[in-house]
Amino acid sequence: MKVLIKNARVVTPYEVLEDGWVLIDSGRIAEVKQGQLPEGSFDRVVDAEGCFLSPGFIDIHNHGGKGRDFMDATFDAIDTIARFHLKNGVTGFLATVMTAPFEEMKEAVVAAREYLKGQRPEEGKAELLGIYVEGPYFSLKKKGAQPGEHIKKPELKELEELITASGNTVKVVSLASEVEGSDKAVAFLKEKGIVAALGHTDATYEEAKRGIDLGIRLSTHTFNGMRGFEHREPGAAGAVLTDERVSCELICDGVHLHPAAVKLVLQAKGKERVILVSDAMMAAGLSDGEYTLGGQRVFVKDGRARLADGTIAGSTLSLDRAVRYLVKALGVPVQDAVGRGSLNPAPKIGKAPGRGGVKWAK
Repeated sequence: MKVLIKNARVVTPYEVLEDGWVLIDSGRIAEVKQGQLPEGSFDRVVDAEGCFLSPGFIDIHNHGGKGRDFMDATFDAIDTIARFHLKNGVTGFLATVMTAPFEEMKEAVVAAREYLKGQRPEEGKAELLGIYVEGPYFSLKKKGAQPGEHIKKPELKELEELITASGNTVKVVSLASEVEGSDKAVAFLKEKGIVAALGHTDATYEEAKRGIDLGIRLSTHTFNGMRGFEHREPGAAGAVLTDERVSCELICDGVHLHPAAVKLVLQAKGKERVILVSDAMMAAGLSDGEYTLGGQRVFVKDGRARLADGTIAGSTLSLDRAVRYLVKALGVPVQDAVGRGSLNPAPKIGKAPGRGGVKWAK
């Protein structure tokens, strides 16, 4: 089946093609050009009417949406979330499993594994690409909305059991580098080819730097749940911002971060080492009200999700809105904003370089 999308502003990694067109043949992009349309017959022609046409976003860190959470550990929950995020431009995502009793975390990774096993390309759904384990090896001081009663030191046997239960589909594990046992955990993850991320951490600059030297390559929702920058003690934030080996997640919803903080990260990390994430919880796509996250009551007002004590509890963000925020609030070029939500995440989770981008022939 051949589909032609014409009259589009096609977003490539380097520029926006005005009067662009994309030819899709048998479900794959065959050509991307601008100007004169290709000759031949097509099964379907779509007029984009001058709208932007971009690669699908890849959301590596989200907890759910449309009233469902990956911790529900059911096929239906994952399916609902996959359908919801596609409507916001996400074509691939990781299922985030958060701090909970070990057996509950295990049930969640098994559910994701089974969903992955039976997953087939289908219209109307984003693709589950793997699992993001957020916790429980964190700092109590920087736990944020992670349930404190389940936070503990890393246990390699437990971590290995969780990875095995996932069918080796875990792509990222987030932990605090200052916690006893984290050094061995980071080395273990590196050996397994799993990305170690620094998150919910009260690490000093030196403690964070040690973790990076051992193999940490990602910063979980940078600045949030993290020791901040001080001019005499740069902290974990200073370590991830100044080390070119680390990519930084950002939640760009105007709530989690001041625009100047976002700008600082963009300037420090450049085009290729910033990854937009939603950190969306079950209230994403729904109205204000009361929801849950990790068994805790979450109150959403004006689209802002908080625990009863005021702690931010995930977001109601979608990646298309995060991209718009960069463009409208900070003046980031469209292609650069899109790339941070599509092109940059793919290689970080082991997907082919170039996924999340389109190439074109002049």
